[in-house]
Amino acid sequence: RPLVAGGLVRATTEYEELRDAEAILIALPTPLSRQREPDLSIVEAATRDVARVLRKGQIVVLESTTWPGTTREVVLPLLEEGSGLKAGGDFHLAMSPERVDPGREDWTTKTTPKVLGGIDAASTTRAADVYRRAVDTVVEVSTPDAAELTKLLENIFRSVNIALVNELAQLCDRMNIDVWEVVDAAATKPFGFMRFSPGPGLGGHCIPIDPFYLTWKAREFDFSTRFIELAGEVNNNMPYFCRSLISQALNHGANKSVSGARILIVGVAYKPDIGDWRETPAEKLIHLLRTAGADVAYHDPYVPEFDGMRSSALEPEDYDCVAIVTHHSDIDYGELVRRGNVIVDFRNATKGHEVDGKVWKL
Repeated sequence: RPLVAGGLVRATTEYEELRDAEAILIALPTPLSRQREPDLSIVEAATRDVARVLRKGQIVVLESTTWPGTTREVVLPLLEEGSGLKAGGDFHLAMSPERVDPGREDWTTKTTPKVLGGIDAASTTRAADVYRRAVDTVVEVSTPDAAELTKLLENIFRSVNIALVNELAQLCDRMNIDVWEVVDAAATKPFGFMRFSPGPGLGGHCIPIDPFYLTWKAREFDFSTRFIELAGEVNNNMPYFCRSLISQALNHGANKSVSGARILIVGVAYKPDIGDWRETPAEKLIHLLRTAGADVAYHDPYVPEFDGMRSSALEPEDYDCVAIVTHHSDIDYGELVRRGNVIVDFRNATKGHEVDGKVWKL
């Protein structure tokens, strides 16, 4: 707000105003189609509009997460065709994927290193000059393709490791071992191990989607990304496993079936303490429970409306089962356990408040 009030930041829908800009950053969604293939239509439409007003000397940077080659193969020709200018000569072009973690305070846009690669050395230098005005550390790579793949690697790394612990959680359920105890114990090793926690599935705009950009592009090179696809399969299956765990908890803890049960989902945002619910696993879990005949409500202080519902009051005693899908920090989980009937905890939020026969964990 202070930046807006000071006239330093403002919003516009008029592309003509870009003529006066030194740098043009394109940071738009790149979703998947229903066939799980990259959909660049939003970026392509914006690039065509940018091309109409592009002038000599400007720098254009693509920040959208996408497959390696997008900047060269899609953005560059659209800009040249629409403007009549030549990339690398008349204007500069680079790729610098955004790196943000909503709700995080220890790393900000300013302190998080910025990776970028231009279509030529001059474009890389020009883009780096722009970002160094606002970012502490700029990491230059040789090509935009390398910058594009860097972002995918970051998200694929998380997807694969989350899939690993999600698979382990399912095995631990059969072996009657507490997966959270195992993860906590492994995390005490000061080297060679990085902690990842299991959960009901992946959420957010990046991790559930980005790996499939590389899977799609790899087919062009007659290459199968088996790790990536297997991780996607494991993570996408977690809501089904969680539905089964709720069914088991209701059956053994309350002598009830899912059909006809009143179930409260606690937390529908894709991560704690934010209101972003894009790609949240809660959506699929709610659908599965409703299909099984359950009466489902939700409580989330950060998401007032979701999936045609409004957030309900947190009154655990009014429900046959309470399922913790997202562990917001401002919820008293000890009180939730005390008041609830059957608690199914997919996030280890009830640690220290476990009650045999009442609290069921992933």
